[in-house]
Amino acid sequence: MRGAKRVLIIGAGAGGLAAAIDLASAGANVTVLDRAGEVGGKMRQLRVDGVGIDAGPTVFTMRWIFEALFQRAGATLSDHLTLRSAERLARHAWLDGSRLDLWADIDRSAADIEAFSDARNADGYQAFCEDSRKIFETLKDPFISSPKPSPLSLSHRIGLHRPHKLWQTRPFERYASRLRHYFSDPRLLQLFGRYATYIGSSPYLTPATLMLIAHVEQDGVWIVDGGMRAVARAMQTVAEGQGAVFRLANGVQSIDLDGGCVKGVTLEDGERLPADAIIFNGDQSALAAGLLGSDVTSAGQPVSRVRRSLSALTWCAHTTISGFDLDYHTVFFSDAYREEFREIFEDRKLPTQPTIYICAQDRAAPERPSGRERLLILVNAPADGDVQPMSPEQLPRLREKMAQYLQRFGLRLEPDAPAIPTPPDGFHALFPGTGGGLYGRANHSPFGSFARMGATTRIKGLFLAGGSVHPGAGVPMATMSGRLAAQAVLRAH
Repeated sequence: MRGAKRVLIIGAGAGGLAAAIDLASAGANVTVLDRAGEVGGKMRQLRVDGVGIDAGPTVFTMRWIFEALFQRAGATLSDHLTLRSAERLARHAWLDGSRLDLWADIDRSAADIEAFSDARNADGYQAFCEDSRKIFETLKDPFISSPKPSPLSLSHRIGLHRPHKLWQTRPFERYASRLRHYFSDPRLLQLFGRYATYIGSSPYLTPATLMLIAHVEQDGVWIVDGGMRAVARAMQTVAEGQGAVFRLANGVQSIDLDGGCVKGVTLEDGERLPADAIIFNGDQSALAAGLLGSDVTSAGQPVSRVRRSLSALTWCAHTTISGFDLDYHTVFFSDAYREEFREIFEDRKLPTQPTIYICAQDRAAPERPSGRERLLILVNAPADGDVQPMSPEQLPRLREKMAQYLQRFGLRLEPDAPAIPTPPDGFHALFPGTGGGLYGRANHSPFGSFARMGATTRIKGLFLAGGSVHPGAGVPMATMSGRLAAQAVLRAH
């Protein structure tokens, strides 16, 4: 980049870190600002009882995105991170006592599904995996790795001579309905419907295109030594190696304009920093809400409460367990799955019978841990943290209710063990403008994926990255959004 353009990146989450690597590698003068004291954004840890527990994303997938990013800076992913391929993807349990493990090996999963259910559902699983792969391969380059498309431009990218390819992505079919083409067992409909929640959506409302998430897991899941925070720190190290400067615990009060173009930022302590370009790596709703100043509200798109993605009520706990053999990832399914999403998205309340996800972070090692274990326990919740905060009195009662519910599956947690809760209003405080929504807007329409903003905005010199913009939510997608934002900056300059 000629003239060493000054680029400020607001937010040191995955998107901001990726943009910092690419821009610094291109010769830009990059400074990354974040009001938090460390990098990572949602890739955060909480210290409970003296140990660090991953309190956000727990799955490392789409390794090819990170390998390409590190290679851009002349680095190697394996030199910065120790990754271990997960043989078992997850353990699943139901209230009737049935259990099913899914494996990285599709044939092994199919054999277990046949024993769990029947041969027809096992064959359906094989067909589901194949169709998921086709959707992913169709959209990988023209959608995931490319600037925000429109439906028409996506058709051009896929190839107007291949309309069947676009049709096979099934944008006009509901995900839950499509699953019935593969599975008749209601437990399997729940299990594979859960992939919609990976982008904060309901399987009963999101398009069947999101089947591609299943292929992302089948393509490889890795466990990171040091947790997902280690991914953020590795990205910071690579960015710094290219000359990027990090100013943490430096919150931004406003993005400042001059003649309709960005000229810099004003920090919360009053300091002003000049810039030729700014990347905002936060939820774009914060811009629309005026949280970065009234001059840049037009750069974001307000997302109404009912269009927000899922939030969560989580506990990071250091506790002893008994009665159920947890795996690293374990999902406990409710008996009222459709009702669960109706309560969240329509009634705007915590589900009466929630599906509960637990990441048992000490179970990645071959040996089973003894004594207390590090658990992240998650219940899906409506993203109403800005209007319906939970009182301190509610949280202990909800924790006790959750523990009693897990006992129905045979899992017993140590009463009163050290734990830190994060309710939707806690996530809203961490990620302003979201109401606690963790994935941007919910994808509940055939064109929901096109409703997200791209890297460019109406304001010259202001660009966007993060899970609330194209190509979508999750650490790999947010990382790709940062790369796309960096490309947009380089094109503009």
